[in-house]
Amino acid sequence: MNKVYYIMGVSGSGKSTIGKLLAQDLDIPFFDGDDFHPQQNIQKMSEGKPLTGVDRQGWLESLNKLAIAELKNNSCVIVCSALKQKYRDILNNSLSDKTLWIHLQGSFDLIQKRVQRRAGHFMPIALLQSQFDILEKPKNAIEISVDLSPNKIIEIIKNQPHE
Repeated sequence: MNKVYYIMGVSGSGKSTIGKLLAQDLDIPFFDGDDFHPQQNIQKMSEGKPLTGVDRQGWLESLNKLAIAELKNNSCVIVCSALKQKYRDILNNSLSDKTLWIHLQGSFDLIQKRVQRRAGHFMPIALLQSQFDILEKPKNAIEISVDLSPNKIIEIIKNQPHE
């Protein structure tokens, strides 16, 4: 059965890195949720303003439609912060038994250091605390520490039951 591997977590947790590696390892398509943000969302975040639920609604719906379309032919990896349960519900719409949620987690200090070293991303470090503040820990996700190496994280994901 085809699966959507949703990789979630705060900015700087390594979603894109892990998502690309997992997709490459499984030989399935990779999609970075950031690439699907409308320009007004990117502009807002670039200005240090957090997105509202209204800002996210269409973006999350487009990622859900992407997942549904991809599942017709293949599994896929989609990375998206998905910090609140209501956001995950939108992403999961019509997919409930076809998803595997992976939550990359780490301490604020560790993630902050990673974000400070990252260049060329529209998400400013000033918004990191707001992401930690609104994060609702997922109930049905594989929780993996970002203290582990990327290869170890991929190994843990691949060793999970997929049905």
